[in-house]
Amino acid sequence: MRASSVSYKRHRFPRELIAQAVWLYFRFPLSFRLIEEMLLERGIVVSYETIRRWSLKFGAAYARSLRRKKARPGDLWHLDEVRIVIRGKPHWLWRAVDQDGYVLDEILQTRRNTKAARRLLTQLLKRQGVRPSRMITDKLNSYGAARRKLGLSIRHLSHKGLNNRAENSHLPLRKRERIMQHLRSPGGCQRFVAVFSAIRNLLVPSARITTDLSRHIYRVRALAQWNNATALSA
Repeated sequence: MRASSVSYKRHRFPRELIAQAVWLYFRFPLSFRLIEEMLLERGIVVSYETIRRWSLKFGAAYARSLRRKKARPGDLWHLDEVRIVIRGKPHWLWRAVDQDGYVLDEILQTRRNTKAARRLLTQLLKRQGVRPSRMITDKLNSYGAARRKLGLSIRHLSHKGLNNRAENSHLPLRKRERIMQHLRSPGGCQRFVAVFSAIRNLLVPSARITTDLSRHIYRVRALAQWNNATALSA
């Protein structure tokens, strides 16, 4: 579904309220029921099921809009994978972040091998449109094998201590996973992380921003961009 095909027609609540509810869910470790209670405290009666449907319908559209306007990624890529158990079956969420910690791409796969690493690299190169100057991974041999199969001349550094940037990027999702009481399906997991990372990329300042004033200015600009992204066809 294209972003232009999503509209707020036939929704009795205004755009601002829908966008606020979706923002609360993906930005903070809150359940649908907690957001329902927060809105009720403001005199707004919305069921948690309605909020869940808003998140499914509008979350992906918001994320697509944000990705179209994202800044150019850094030239240093950190690649890592984390184990996620869905209905008793282990899966691996393969993730790439740049030197600022911004998520470049994520793919949920059932394997932790060269084929899976190659798929991540192929999708990264296609979607980013540029090659990095360096690629940093842990000591999993699949990354080096995938790089050789693709014929990439990218400098590859393989050392667990150098890859803290990617490993730390898993922590926000781990926190959300606990709040959600585990992810229910592979498709649901992939859809959630796509929206979760796009919104987090926008709203969380880079580690290079160190002063309170700079962080404040960044957040004001990020929220303005969020408002533009949520202004879909009426």
